[in-house]
Amino acid sequence: MTGNRWWHVLFAAAMLLLTVLALASDEFAGAGRVGVFICLALLTLAYVTIGWRALATGRFGVLFALILIVLSAVAVSFNPTMATIQAIAFPMLWYVLLDTRRAIIGNVALAVAVGVGYVAGLGLDAETVGRAATIEGISLVGSIALGLWFTRIATLSDERQVLIDELTATQDQLALLNREAGITSERERLAREIHDTVAQSLTGVVMLAQQARRNLDLGDLDAIGTELETLETSAREALVETRSLVAAGAPAELGAGIVAALERVAARFSRDAGIPVDLRMDAPAPLPRDIDVVLLRSAQEGLTNVRKHAAATRAWLELDGDEQEVRLTVRDDGVGFDPSAEHAGFGLTGMRERVQLAGGHLTVTSAPGSSTSTTLGSSTTSVSSTTLMVALPLVAAGASTPPARSAAPADLPTADLPTSSTHPDRTL
Repeated sequence: MTGNRWWHVLFAAAMLLLTVLALASDEFAGAGRVGVFICLALLTLAYVTIGWRALATGRFGVLFALILIVLSAVAVSFNPTMATIQAIAFPMLWYVLLDTRRAIIGNVALAVAVGVGYVAGLGLDAETVGRAATIEGISLVGSIALGLWFTRIATLSDERQVLIDELTATQDQLALLNREAGITSERERLAREIHDTVAQSLTGVVMLAQQARRNLDLGDLDAIGTELETLETSAREALVETRSLVAAGAPAELGAGIVAALERVAARFSRDAGIPVDLRMDAPAPLPRDIDVVLLRSAQEGLTNVRKHAAATRAWLELDGDEQEVRLTVRDDGVGFDPSAEHAGFGLTGMRERVQLAGGHLTVTSAPGSSTSTTLGSSTTSVSSTTLMVALPLVAAGASTPPARSAAPADLPTADLPTSSTHPDRTL
Protein backbone atom coordinates (compact mmCIF):
# COMPACT_ATOMS: atom_id res chain seq x y z
CA MET A 1 0.00 0.00 0.00
CA THR A 2 1.25 3.41 -0.92
CA GLY A 3 -0.01 6.88 -0.12
CA ASN A 4 0.31 9.41 2.62
CA ARG A 5 1.66 7.60 5.65
CA TRP A 6 0.43 10.25 8.05
CA TRP A 7 -3.13 9.74 6.85
CA HIS A 8 -2.75 6.02 7.46
CA VAL A 9 -1.64 6.68 11.00
CA LEU A 10 -4.43 9.21 11.67
CA PHE A 11 -7.12 6.96 10.22
CA ALA A 12 -5.94 3.95 12.25
CA ALA A 13 -5.82 6.05 15.42
CA ALA A 14 -9.34 7.40 14.74
CA MET A 15 -10.75 3.90 14.19
CA LEU A 16 -9.11 2.68 17.41
CA LEU A 17 -10.49 5.64 19.39
CA LEU A 18 -14.01 5.11 18.01
CA THR A 19 -13.84 1.42 18.89
CA VAL A 20 -12.84 2.25 22.46
CA LEU A 21 -15.70 4.77 22.73
CA ALA A 22 -18.17 2.20 21.40
CA LEU A 23 -16.99 -0.36 23.93
CA ALA A 24 -17.13 2.18 26.77
CA SER A 25 -20.71 3.29 25.98
CA ASP A 26 -22.86 0.91 28.02
CA GLU A 27 -25.96 2.99 27.23
CA PHE A 28 -25.82 1.92 23.57
CA ALA A 29 -24.74 -1.71 24.06
CA GLY A 30 -26.21 -4.63 22.19
CA ALA A 31 -27.49 -3.94 18.68
CA GLY A 32 -26.21 -0.38 18.74
CA ARG A 33 -22.66 -1.53 19.49
CA VAL A 34 -22.78 -4.17 16.78
CA GLY A 35 -24.04 -1.60 14.28
CA VAL A 36 -21.16 0.74 15.16
CA PHE A 37 -18.61 -2.06 14.70
CA ILE A 38 -20.10 -2.96 11.33
CA CYS A 39 -19.92 0.70 10.20
CA LEU A 40 -16.31 1.03 11.38
CA ALA A 41 -15.39 -2.23 9.65
CA LEU A 42 -16.99 -1.14 6.39
CA LEU A 43 -15.29 2.25 6.62
CA THR A 44 -11.94 0.57 7.22
CA LEU A 45 -12.54 -1.70 4.22
CA ALA A 46 -13.41 1.30 2.05
CA TYR A 47 -10.24 3.06 3.16
CA VAL A 48 -8.06 0.05 2.42
CA THR A 49 -9.56 -0.47 -1.03
CA ILE A 50 -10.13 3.05 -2.42
CA GLY A 51 -9.57 5.57 0.37
CA TRP A 52 -5.80 5.52 0.26
CA ARG A 53 -5.88 5.95 -3.51
CA ALA A 54 -8.16 8.97 -3.10
CA LEU A 55 -5.75 10.48 -0.58
CA ALA A 56 -2.68 9.71 -2.70
CA THR A 57 -3.87 10.59 -6.21
CA GLY A 58 -7.41 11.98 -5.97
CA ARG A 59 -8.88 8.95 -7.74
CA PHE A 60 -12.24 7.69 -6.37
CA GLY A 61 -12.36 10.80 -4.20
CA VAL A 62 -16.08 11.45 -4.67
CA LEU A 63 -16.98 7.77 -4.11
CA PHE A 64 -14.95 7.53 -0.92
CA ALA A 65 -16.44 10.82 0.31
CA LEU A 66 -19.99 9.46 -0.17
CA ILE A 67 -19.12 6.25 1.69
CA LEU A 68 -17.50 8.27 4.50
CA ILE A 69 -20.56 10.53 4.88
CA VAL A 70 -23.12 7.70 4.85
CA LEU A 71 -21.24 5.38 7.23
CA SER A 72 -20.53 8.27 9.61
CA ALA A 73 -24.24 9.14 9.77
CA VAL A 74 -25.25 5.50 10.30
CA ALA A 75 -22.64 4.99 13.03
CA VAL A 76 -23.84 8.12 14.85
CA SER A 77 -27.43 6.89 14.62
CA PHE A 78 -26.38 3.70 16.46
CA ASN A 79 -24.30 5.60 19.02
CA PRO A 80 -24.33 9.44 19.20
CA THR A 81 -20.84 9.42 20.73
CA MET A 82 -19.63 8.35 17.28
CA ALA A 83 -20.05 12.00 16.25
CA THR A 84 -16.37 12.20 17.19
CA ILE A 85 -15.71 10.67 13.77
CA GLN A 86 -16.06 14.21 12.36
CA ALA A 87 -12.57 15.00 13.72
CA ILE A 88 -11.11 12.78 10.99
CA ALA A 89 -13.94 12.97 8.43
CA PHE A 90 -13.98 16.77 7.90
CA PRO A 91 -10.24 17.15 7.05
CA MET A 92 -10.32 13.94 4.99
CA LEU A 93 -13.09 15.37 2.82
CA TRP A 94 -10.98 18.47 2.16
CA TYR A 95 -8.13 16.22 1.08
CA VAL A 96 -9.96 13.72 -1.16
CA LEU A 97 -12.25 16.30 -2.81
CA LEU A 98 -9.62 18.32 -4.68
CA ASP A 99 -11.98 21.12 -5.71
CA THR A 100 -12.81 23.72 -3.02
CA ARG A 101 -16.46 23.90 -4.04
CA ARG A 102 -16.84 20.12 -3.79
CA ALA A 103 -15.05 20.10 -0.45
CA ILE A 104 -17.45 22.68 1.00
CA ILE A 105 -20.47 20.74 -0.31
CA GLY A 106 -19.03 17.56 1.19
CA ASN A 107 -18.54 19.27 4.55
CA VAL A 108 -22.12 20.53 4.55
CA ALA A 109 -23.40 17.08 3.62
CA LEU A 110 -21.38 15.47 6.40
CA ALA A 111 -22.61 17.97 8.99
CA VAL A 112 -26.25 17.45 7.95
CA ALA A 113 -25.87 13.65 7.82
CA VAL A 114 -24.23 13.44 11.25
CA GLY A 115 -26.85 15.83 12.66
CA VAL A 116 -29.63 13.62 11.30
CA GLY A 117 -27.94 10.52 12.71
CA TYR A 118 -27.55 12.25 16.06
CA VAL A 119 -31.25 13.09 16.21
CA ALA A 120 -32.14 9.57 15.08
CA GLY A 121 -30.06 8.07 17.85
CA LEU A 122 -31.40 10.25 20.69
CA GLY A 123 -34.96 10.83 19.50
CA LEU A 124 -36.74 13.64 17.74
CA ASP A 125 -37.36 16.48 20.19
CA ALA A 126 -36.61 20.20 20.25
CA GLU A 127 -33.72 19.92 22.68
CA THR A 128 -31.98 17.20 20.67
CA VAL A 129 -32.50 19.05 17.41
CA GLY A 130 -31.16 22.27 18.93
CA ARG A 131 -28.13 20.50 20.36
CA ALA A 132 -27.42 18.73 17.08
CA ALA A 133 -27.78 21.97 15.10
CA THR A 134 -25.45 23.82 17.47
CA ILE A 135 -22.79 21.11 17.47
CA GLU A 136 -22.87 20.59 13.74
CA GLY A 137 -23.03 24.31 12.97
CA ILE A 138 -19.92 25.00 15.04
CA SER A 139 -18.15 21.99 13.55
CA LEU A 140 -19.08 22.99 10.00
CA VAL A 141 -17.97 26.63 10.41
CA GLY A 142 -14.68 25.55 11.98
CA SER A 143 -14.06 22.96 9.27
CA ILE A 144 -14.78 25.39 6.43
CA ALA A 145 -12.62 28.12 8.00
CA LEU A 146 -9.67 25.80 8.56
CA GLY A 147 -10.16 24.17 5.16
CA LEU A 148 -10.16 27.48 3.30
CA TRP A 149 -7.13 28.61 5.27
CA PHE A 150 -5.11 25.48 4.50
CA THR A 151 -6.30 25.56 0.88
CA ARG A 152 -5.10 29.13 0.55
CA ILE A 153 -1.75 28.21 2.03
CA ALA A 154 -1.45 25.27 -0.36
CA THR A 155 -2.39 27.50 -3.31
CA LEU A 156 0.19 30.10 -2.36
CA SER A 157 2.77 27.38 -1.92
CA ASP A 158 2.01 25.99 -5.38
CA GLU A 159 2.17 29.46 -6.92
CA ARG A 160 5.43 30.13 -5.16
CA GLN A 161 6.82 26.85 -6.42
CA VAL A 162 5.78 27.76 -9.96
CA LEU A 163 7.52 31.12 -9.61
CA ILE A 164 10.63 29.42 -8.25
CA ASP A 165 10.62 26.97 -11.15
CA GLU A 166 10.19 29.83 -13.64
CA LEU A 167 12.94 31.82 -11.95
CA THR A 168 15.25 28.81 -12.02
CA ALA A 169 14.47 28.24 -15.70
CA THR A 170 15.04 31.93 -16.43
CA GLN A 171 18.35 31.90 -14.57
CA ASP A 172 19.44 28.83 -16.51
CA GLN A 173 18.42 30.49 -19.77
CA LEU A 174 20.18 33.70 -18.77
CA ALA A 175 23.32 31.77 -17.89
CA LEU A 176 23.17 30.06 -21.28
CA LEU A 177 22.70 33.39 -23.06
CA ASN A 178 25.59 34.89 -21.08
CA ARG A 179 27.82 31.98 -22.06
CA GLU A 180 26.80 32.35 -25.69
CA ALA A 181 27.35 36.11 -25.52
CA GLY A 182 30.76 35.55 -23.95
CA ILE A 183 31.68 33.06 -26.66
CA THR A 184 30.51 35.45 -29.38
CA SER A 185 32.38 38.36 -27.80
CA GLU A 186 35.56 36.30 -27.54
CA ARG A 187 35.26 35.19 -31.15
CA GLU A 188 34.84 38.80 -32.26
CA ARG A 189 37.84 39.84 -30.18
CA LEU A 190 39.99 37.08 -31.65
CA ALA A 191 38.80 38.00 -35.14
CA ARG A 192 39.87 41.60 -34.56
CA GLU A 193 43.20 40.55 -33.12
CA ILE A 194 43.94 38.13 -35.95
CA HIS A 195 42.91 40.70 -38.54
CA ASP A 196 44.96 43.49 -36.95
CA THR A 197 48.09 41.40 -36.32
CA VAL A 198 48.66 38.02 -37.97
CA ALA A 199 46.60 38.71 -41.10
CA GLN A 200 48.39 41.99 -41.73
CA SER A 201 51.79 40.39 -41.22
CA LEU A 202 51.00 37.50 -43.55
CA THR A 203 49.65 39.88 -46.20
CA GLY A 204 52.89 41.84 -45.99
CA VAL A 205 54.82 38.59 -46.42
CA VAL A 206 52.81 37.77 -49.55
CA MET A 207 53.35 41.21 -51.06
CA LEU A 208 57.07 41.12 -50.32
CA ALA A 209 57.33 37.67 -51.87
CA GLN A 210 55.57 38.93 -55.00
CA GLN A 211 57.93 41.89 -55.20
CA ALA A 212 60.94 39.62 -54.73
CA ARG A 213 59.73 37.39 -57.57
CA ARG A 214 59.46 40.41 -59.89
CA ASN A 215 62.99 41.48 -58.97
CA LEU A 216 64.16 37.90 -59.55
CA ASP A 217 62.75 38.04 -63.05
CA LEU A 218 64.61 41.31 -63.55
CA GLY A 219 67.82 39.83 -62.15
CA ASP A 220 68.16 42.48 -59.40
CA LEU A 221 69.96 40.35 -56.80
CA ASP A 222 70.69 43.24 -54.42
CA ALA A 223 67.01 44.16 -54.19
CA ILE A 224 66.13 40.48 -53.71
CA GLY A 225 68.51 40.23 -50.75
CA THR A 226 66.97 43.25 -49.07
CA GLU A 227 63.46 41.94 -49.67
CA LEU A 228 64.32 38.49 -48.32
CA GLU A 229 65.65 40.11 -45.16
CA THR A 230 62.46 42.11 -44.80
CA LEU A 231 60.44 38.98 -45.57
CA GLU A 232 62.18 37.08 -42.78
CA THR A 233 61.53 39.95 -40.34
CA SER A 234 57.85 40.03 -41.24
CA ALA A 235 57.52 36.28 -40.86
CA ARG A 236 59.15 36.39 -37.41
CA GLU A 237 56.78 39.16 -36.37
CA ALA A 238 53.82 37.10 -37.55
CA LEU A 239 55.12 34.20 -35.47
CA VAL A 240 55.46 36.43 -32.41
CA GLU A 241 51.91 37.71 -32.86
CA THR A 242 50.57 34.18 -33.29
CA ARG A 243 52.32 32.93 -30.16
CA SER A 244 50.99 35.91 -28.26
CA LEU A 245 47.42 35.13 -29.28
CA VAL A 246 47.77 31.43 -28.52
CA ALA A 247 49.36 31.97 -25.15
CA ALA A 248 46.83 34.69 -24.29
CA GLY A 249 49.44 36.12 -21.99
CA ALA A 250 50.05 39.67 -20.89
CA PRO A 251 50.87 42.01 -23.78
CA ALA A 252 54.40 43.21 -24.19
CA GLU A 253 55.30 46.62 -22.82
CA LEU A 254 55.06 49.52 -25.21
CA GLY A 255 58.56 50.57 -24.40
CA ALA A 256 59.02 54.21 -25.42
CA GLY A 257 55.26 54.70 -25.72
CA ILE A 258 52.62 55.12 -28.41
CA VAL A 259 54.52 57.86 -30.23
CA ALA A 260 57.55 55.62 -30.79
CA ALA A 261 55.28 52.75 -31.84
CA LEU A 262 53.50 54.93 -34.39
CA GLU A 263 56.86 56.15 -35.71
CA ARG A 264 57.91 52.53 -36.26
CA VAL A 265 54.62 51.80 -38.00
CA ALA A 266 55.11 54.79 -40.31
CA ALA A 267 58.73 53.89 -41.04
CA ARG A 268 57.82 50.31 -41.83
CA PHE A 269 54.94 51.46 -44.05
CA SER A 270 57.13 53.87 -45.99
CA ARG A 271 59.82 51.22 -46.46
CA ASP A 272 57.46 48.46 -47.65
CA ALA A 273 54.92 50.50 -49.62
CA GLY A 274 57.20 53.22 -50.93
CA ILE A 275 54.73 55.87 -49.79
CA PRO A 276 56.14 58.64 -47.59
CA VAL A 277 54.29 59.36 -44.35
CA ASP A 278 54.30 62.77 -42.69
CA LEU A 279 54.10 62.51 -38.91
CA ARG A 280 52.70 64.95 -36.41
CA MET A 281 52.76 63.68 -32.83
CA ASP A 282 51.29 66.01 -30.22
CA ALA A 283 49.37 63.94 -27.67
CA PRO A 284 49.20 63.99 -23.85
CA ALA A 285 51.44 61.37 -22.27
CA PRO A 286 51.34 58.86 -20.83
CA LEU A 287 48.09 57.48 -22.19
CA PRO A 288 46.20 54.53 -20.66
CA ARG A 289 47.35 51.21 -22.03
CA ASP A 290 44.00 50.34 -23.60
CA ILE A 291 43.97 53.66 -25.43
CA ASP A 292 47.49 52.95 -26.75
CA VAL A 293 46.31 49.60 -28.14
CA VAL A 294 43.31 51.11 -29.94
CA LEU A 295 45.41 53.92 -31.41
CA LEU A 296 48.11 51.56 -32.60
CA ARG A 297 45.69 49.10 -34.22
CA SER A 298 43.76 51.93 -35.85
CA ALA A 299 46.93 53.40 -37.31
CA GLN A 300 47.95 49.97 -38.65
CA GLU A 301 44.58 49.38 -40.26
CA GLY A 302 44.37 52.90 -41.68
CA LEU A 303 47.81 52.70 -43.32
CA THR A 304 47.09 49.17 -44.55
CA ASN A 305 44.08 50.44 -46.47
CA VAL A 306 46.10 53.33 -47.86
CA ARG A 307 48.60 50.82 -49.18
CA LYS A 308 46.11 48.36 -50.64
CA HIS A 309 43.27 50.52 -51.93
CA ALA A 310 44.05 54.25 -52.09
CA ALA A 311 46.67 54.33 -54.87
CA ALA A 312 48.10 57.24 -52.89
CA THR A 313 51.42 59.03 -53.32
CA ARG A 314 51.56 60.39 -49.78
CA ALA A 315 50.00 59.78 -46.36
CA TRP A 316 49.74 61.69 -43.09
CA LEU A 317 49.59 60.31 -39.55
CA GLU A 318 48.61 62.76 -36.83
CA LEU A 319 48.18 62.25 -33.09
CA ASP A 320 46.89 65.09 -30.95
CA GLY A 321 44.51 65.74 -28.08
CA ASP A 322 44.09 67.24 -24.65
CA GLU A 323 43.26 66.11 -21.13
CA GLN A 324 39.75 65.05 -22.17
CA GLU A 325 40.27 63.40 -25.54
CA VAL A 326 42.97 61.97 -27.79
CA ARG A 327 42.61 61.90 -31.58
CA LEU A 328 44.36 59.87 -34.25
CA THR A 329 44.03 60.95 -37.88
CA VAL A 330 45.14 58.97 -40.94
CA ARG A 331 45.00 60.78 -44.30
CA ASP A 332 45.99 60.03 -47.86
CA ASP A 333 45.85 61.71 -51.28
CA GLY A 334 44.51 58.62 -53.05
CA VAL A 335 41.50 57.86 -55.16
CA GLY A 336 39.00 57.94 -52.30
CA PHE A 337 35.81 55.92 -51.91
CA ASP A 338 32.19 56.19 -50.76
CA PRO A 339 32.05 55.63 -46.97
CA SER A 340 28.26 55.26 -47.03
CA ALA A 341 28.36 52.33 -49.45
CA GLU A 342 28.24 48.76 -48.18
CA HIS A 343 31.59 46.95 -48.01
CA ALA A 344 32.31 43.28 -47.53
CA GLY A 345 35.57 43.76 -45.68
CA PHE A 346 36.10 43.41 -41.96
CA GLY A 347 38.41 46.39 -41.47
CA LEU A 348 35.94 49.23 -40.99
CA THR A 349 33.53 47.13 -38.91
CA GLY A 350 36.26 45.70 -36.72
CA MET A 351 37.88 49.09 -36.15
CA ARG A 352 34.56 50.74 -35.34
CA GLU A 353 33.73 48.02 -32.80
CA ARG A 354 37.16 48.31 -31.21
CA VAL A 355 36.84 52.09 -30.90
CA GLN A 356 33.31 51.86 -29.51
CA LEU A 357 34.42 49.35 -26.87
CA ALA A 358 36.88 52.00 -25.68
CA GLY A 359 34.08 54.58 -25.51
CA GLY A 360 35.18 56.52 -28.58
CA HIS A 361 33.95 57.06 -32.11
CA LEU A 362 35.29 56.61 -35.62
CA THR A 363 34.77 59.20 -38.37
CA VAL A 364 35.50 58.46 -42.02
CA THR A 365 35.29 61.11 -44.74
CA SER A 366 36.23 60.67 -48.36
CA ALA A 367 35.70 62.43 -51.68
CA PRO A 368 36.58 60.19 -54.63
CA GLY A 369 39.02 61.85 -56.98
CA SER A 370 39.21 65.16 -55.07
CA SER A 371 42.45 66.89 -54.17
CA THR A 372 43.09 70.44 -53.00
CA SER A 373 45.89 72.31 -51.29
CA THR A 374 46.36 73.00 -47.58
CA THR A 375 49.08 73.54 -45.03
CA LEU A 376 50.08 70.85 -42.53
CA GLY A 377 52.43 72.17 -39.86
CA SER A 378 54.91 74.44 -41.61
CA SER A 379 54.85 72.77 -45.03
CA THR A 380 52.32 72.88 -47.85
CA THR A 381 50.93 69.48 -48.85
CA SER A 382 48.00 67.99 -50.72
CA VAL A 383 44.81 67.33 -48.81
CA SER A 384 43.98 63.66 -48.66
CA SER A 385 40.91 62.45 -50.42
CA THR A 386 40.24 60.11 -47.48
CA THR A 387 40.45 61.01 -43.79
CA LEU A 388 40.02 58.57 -40.94
CA MET A 389 39.78 60.01 -37.43
CA VAL A 390 39.58 58.05 -34.17
CA ALA A 391 38.55 60.05 -31.10
CA LEU A 392 38.90 58.40 -27.68
CA PRO A 393 37.88 59.93 -24.34
CA LEU A 394 40.36 60.11 -21.50
CA VAL A 395 39.78 60.04 -17.75
CA ALA A 396 40.07 63.19 -15.64
CA ALA A 397 43.43 64.90 -15.58
CA GLY A 398 45.87 63.24 -13.24
CA ALA A 399 44.00 59.96 -13.07
CA SER A 400 45.81 56.87 -14.17
CA THR A 401 42.82 54.54 -14.47
CA PRO A 402 42.03 53.57 -18.07
CA PRO A 403 38.49 53.46 -19.46
CA ALA A 404 36.21 50.94 -17.79
CA ARG A 405 36.30 48.39 -20.59
CA SER A 406 39.39 47.20 -22.37
CA ALA A 407 39.42 47.80 -26.06
CA ALA A 408 41.74 44.88 -26.73
CA PRO A 409 44.39 43.04 -24.79
CA ALA A 410 46.52 42.73 -27.88
CA ASP A 411 50.27 42.65 -27.91
CA LEU A 412 52.08 45.88 -28.65
CA PRO A 413 55.45 44.60 -29.89
CA THR A 414 58.48 46.83 -29.78
CA ALA A 415 59.63 45.68 -33.23
CA ASP A 416 58.41 47.15 -36.50
CA LEU A 417 54.71 46.44 -36.89
CA PRO A 418 53.08 45.02 -40.05
CA THR A 419 50.59 47.18 -41.87
CA SER A 420 49.07 44.91 -44.52
CA SER A 421 45.49 43.75 -44.96
CA THR A 422 43.83 40.88 -46.80
CA HIS A 423 40.55 42.59 -47.67
CA PRO A 424 39.92 43.53 -51.30
CA ASP A 425 37.52 46.38 -50.66
CA ARG A 426 38.36 49.88 -49.52
CA THR A 427 37.39 49.35 -45.87
CA LEU A 428 39.09 50.87 -42.90
